[in-house]
Amino acid sequence: MSQSSAEAVADAAAVVSATGAAGNWRRATGIAGAAIGVLAAGAAAGVALERMTVGRGVRRKARVALDSAGPYGALRGTPGKAYADDGTELYYEVDDVEPDTGAAVSPRRRRLFGRKAPGPVTVVFSHGYCLGQDSWHFQRAALRGVVRTVHWDQRSHGRSGRGVAQLTDRTPVSIDQLGRDLKAVLDAAVPEGPIVLVGHSMGGMTMMALADQYPELIRERVVAVALVGTSPGRLGEVNFGLPVAGVNAVRRVLPGVLRALGQRAELVEKGRRATADLFAGIIKRYSFASRDVDPAVERFAERMIESTPIDVVAEFYPAFTEHDKTEALVHFAQLPVLVLAGVQDLVTPSRHSEAIADLLPDAELVLVPDAGHLVMLEHPEVVTDRLADLLTRAGAVPAGATVGGYGSTSGTAQPG
Repeated sequence: MSQSSAEAVADAAAVVSATGAAGNWRRATGIAGAAIGVLAAGAAAGVALERMTVGRGVRRKARVALDSAGPYGALRGTPGKAYADDGTELYYEVDDVEPDTGAAVSPRRRRLFGRKAPGPVTVVFSHGYCLGQDSWHFQRAALRGVVRTVHWDQRSHGRSGRGVAQLTDRTPVSIDQLGRDLKAVLDAAVPEGPIVLVGHSMGGMTMMALADQYPELIRERVVAVALVGTSPGRLGEVNFGLPVAGVNAVRRVLPGVLRALGQRAELVEKGRRATADLFAGIIKRYSFASRDVDPAVERFAERMIESTPIDVVAEFYPAFTEHDKTEALVHFAQLPVLVLAGVQDLVTPSRHSEAIADLLPDAELVLVPDAGHLVMLEHPEVVTDRLADLLTRAGAVPAGATVGGYGSTSGTAQPG
């Protein structure tokens, strides 16, 4: 996107605030959708080209077909509920280890861990902003029945309840609050035994906040940590691959714009639906870097992000610029740690993962070429492979285990 385009976005965002005050919300939401969309992706030209070559009806039918045929996000486990310190209901699911019936070792178990049974660890997955527990679909499929896993939805995301403090007291969301939420889930779903923490983006920040507030838990029970596409802080400096001056201009007005839009959520959601094609291009631009990602995976990511209400988007956004958990990383220093990121991640650039690795010199740093922010969906075989290695390093599974035969993004990947 050009410098002038970025400045135009800033001007449009400023107009939103003014028109919102005057009550012209239908016009305001349309402008805001375009402004935030162009800022977020710089993909407007590509969307325009697609609109000229593919009719809207065809695109709509394609989305419906992908929604009905795509297998992604269909895995379910034993449901449970935890309650945050403000009363917010947090939904989680547990996938337990398959019972040992004395039969031959299943092919999936052998691929992951060899012929020996894995150790009694629980792997807890925390998802990112505007996503949900299903974003770990491929890793869940690979580990399903082989090692105990917990997948949970962060407050106001997925199947969890809206943040009580945000609804009743208008309390801003903080990364510290998310750390306490994770503690509540661990208390309910993993009351005893060793834990492996895995977090993507906001989920990784949640883990840092947990460590900052509950260092004794990390010391006594956590045996390994995986930080995927995340950051210890300084997210306010990220330019999302756009001209710095334009991004700074938009950044100044964006929190106010989001707050205003969050107060008129119903109208904004109508605007989002009306500009679905634009946002699909945006989501693709900021989620993936590869050219050959399965369209069903792209649509799966789009659906998760679309399902996050605009008022939730507005509530969480300010927390990222305030996030700074650099000093909390010391609590992971004595553990096996995996730090993994996509080289072309525009949301939490890989230099943030490199900064984490600099602070944790014994960590394994994996930078995945041709990968964007949703690396666990874009290159699932790499992520799951490294997670299996991490479990081995933590002593949770036998050494020498290999991973293979899963993780395809061809649209047919299912638990084996």
